[in-house]
Amino acid sequence: MTADVWLPIPAGEIEGLPALAEAGLNHRFWDGGQDFPADPGDCAFYAVPYMKGTEVAVRPLAAMTRLRVVQTLSAGIDHVEPGLRSLPAGVRLCNARGVHEASTAELALALVLASLRGIPRFVEGMRREEWHAGFYPALADRSVLIVGYGSIGAAIEDRLAPFECARVARVARSARTTERGEVHALTDLPALLPEADVVILSTPLTPATRHLAGAGFLSRMRDGALLVNVARGPVVDTEALLKEVENGRITAALDVTDPEPLPAGHPLWHAPGVLVSPHVGGSTSAFMPRAKRLLAGQLTRYAAGEPLRNVVLTTG
Repeated sequence: MTADVWLPIPAGEIEGLPALAEAGLNHRFWDGGQDFPADPGDCAFYAVPYMKGTEVAVRPLAAMTRLRVVQTLSAGIDHVEPGLRSLPAGVRLCNARGVHEASTAELALALVLASLRGIPRFVEGMRREEWHAGFYPALADRSVLIVGYGSIGAAIEDRLAPFECARVARVARSARTTERGEVHALTDLPALLPEADVVILSTPLTPATRHLAGAGFLSRMRDGALLVNVARGPVVDTEALLKEVENGRITAALDVTDPEPLPAGHPLWHAPGVLVSPHVGGSTSAFMPRAKRLLAGQLTRYAAGEPLRNVVLTTG
């Protein structure tokens, strides 16, 4: 009996894809369109369309009664979690570890440098033909705190290394030691936040991290500190952040927001000291080659009956 593989990239464009027919698998192309490419009940391997939102991601799941693998093309899995309860037991959910580290870390560093060095002010100055000379904060000699020290957090630290930071502290769900040094637990945040000039959020969105950067978190940040969010919008309590930036105590650079997309007229658009980018941390020229390699590798393993990579949970 054959089964279907749903991919958001045409099979002919993925180098190294195994001969699916020889493994009893049929390729179906679906990138989130209104019409399904085939009966969802025949799908065994579902690669979720990228950046199409929760509604699209979960729409076929309830009908995928033969499903064995859900493969996201994002580092986070929060957009598919609402549909997992409808799946049969034993379905493996895999994330896209290895796809987004380089791009997201690049943007995190770009947001840090742009905010500290006054780039938004210079761009506005060009429009108005104003010369904003003066002294601006440097990243050199600053203390940086990375909250969410998985593969993306480690990639961010890789890119901080040449900038002569005074200190880089790391926080994850639980404490551990790495080659670079200590990784603190989330419970250590109250002591670490007052010591950081730059706080970078790169944690997944979970019940434990929703509104992690709330009023208490933000109030512990030192005066003049910069908050950078390349995680998920709801990791930050937007109302609490607005209170802090509107009084000028801290600044922020946000690749993700809550709500998202940020609607016209929202106060974050014009809040002082806030730089917003439109959730483009992973959306670069580096995405597609890495996504194709991930899909080819995972399907090769699946067709051969070998263990999959990046399994974050199994249903049931």
